[in-house]
Amino acid sequence: MLKRSFTVPLLLASLLFGACTQTSNKKTTPEKSSIEQPEWSKNANIYEVNIRQYSPEGTFNAFKEDLPRLKDMGVKILWLMPIHPIGELNRKGTMGSYYAVKDYKAINPEFGTEEDFRTLVNEAHEMGFKVIIDWVANHTAWDNPWTENKDWYTLTEDGEFQPPVDDWSDVIDLNYDNTEMRAAMIDALEYWVRDFNIDGYRCDVAGMVPTDFWVDARKALDEIKPVFMLAEDGEPELLYRAFDMNYAWEYAHIIREIAKGEQTFADLTDLFERDAERFPPNGYRMYFTSNHDENSWNGTDPGMYGDNFENFAVLSATIAGMPLIYNGQESILDKQLEFFEKDEIEWKNYEYQDFYKMLLSLNTENEALWNGDHGGPTKLIESPEGTYAFSRSKGDNKIVVAINNNSEATTITLPEWSHDTYAIYGVMEGTSDLTRIELPANEWFIISTLN
Repeated sequence: MLKRSFTVPLLLASLLFGACTQTSNKKTTPEKSSIEQPEWSKNANIYEVNIRQYSPEGTFNAFKEDLPRLKDMGVKILWLMPIHPIGELNRKGTMGSYYAVKDYKAINPEFGTEEDFRTLVNEAHEMGFKVIIDWVANHTAWDNPWTENKDWYTLTEDGEFQPPVDDWSDVIDLNYDNTEMRAAMIDALEYWVRDFNIDGYRCDVAGMVPTDFWVDARKALDEIKPVFMLAEDGEPELLYRAFDMNYAWEYAHIIREIAKGEQTFADLTDLFERDAERFPPNGYRMYFTSNHDENSWNGTDPGMYGDNFENFAVLSATIAGMPLIYNGQESILDKQLEFFEKDEIEWKNYEYQDFYKMLLSLNTENEALWNGDHGGPTKLIESPEGTYAFSRSKGDNKIVVAINNNSEATTITLPEWSHDTYAIYGVMEGTSDLTRIELPANEWFIISTLN
């Protein structure tokens, strides 16, 4: 009796636990975003431009001379880091941070004039580019004229201005409880779209600004023209009602850890599975190996990824999101650019120009690689430890990608390839057996249908 009375509750508890486990493991399908991305964005990529460091002159006009090269490389969206005057009060370094905005409706004179900027946007549009600019809505410089309205800012108990984060000592936090400030911010956002015909914004620390503000701002901007909005934020919320795309920040951190041997591709698979249950299927994610923050604060491309930099660049351009290239990566960005000083990119010989041209061309032309739910789902291919392989298909478009991070050649078995017309990229170019690949150490392989 004692044994039986003990077993029944255990059995019941076991059944209940099993039911709970099954429920908790059940995959959920998130709702779609209410945002309709501009049609042109469905197979776009993005290139970040640091005007200060791009050329010896550090001007719009100097950058403009490089537009034909970027067009040939296949770039679609130009994202310009903040173009506004930089605050002088409590400035960091000699030249200050681009993100300490002194005037939301003015041009940084170091970069040129309003007419220079207008000409850059017009010529970029004529060549088929879209142009978005960086926007800093969370804070301003200490000497921004808005400080005349003290209640537009978050104040200390003593009624003084304060940074949003202690380390951001060159800026002060805005108060989004103030409706006048919100209206002024939206007015400034409208100004650049209406008067300069830019195509949208990359919004700095967007998650530190209330979502309802971004909803109102997006509505106001779309009444001028359909805009493209990129949130510097890694959570799903802003994608549902205000933004077209956000950062795949956790991905960026994991691939750096994989490169260092501190995480594995299994961790990356887990991330993708979690993200599929959290993010709207039609929202865009931005994938990258570097950007201005990663480069200046975390390391160079060779320093962060070692012998496997190309592998992670291939991965970032072929998984289900929009690829970002930071200026200079096409010339091996082996220098951490100073953030508060003049520190030019060393352009060298553009060693990766053709590499990125190939990736961007695939991303544009192969529908399986398009952004959000315009592209095809990712199907993992079982492969040995230290490798990562997957396929993506949509209609008659298919791509298979394999990377080998191991320090020795590794054999990867792929599903049967059934398409008659295809191209092979990487070290396996010219191979005839498409089902069993002996991939050399630290190398990658792509097979893609041809349109």
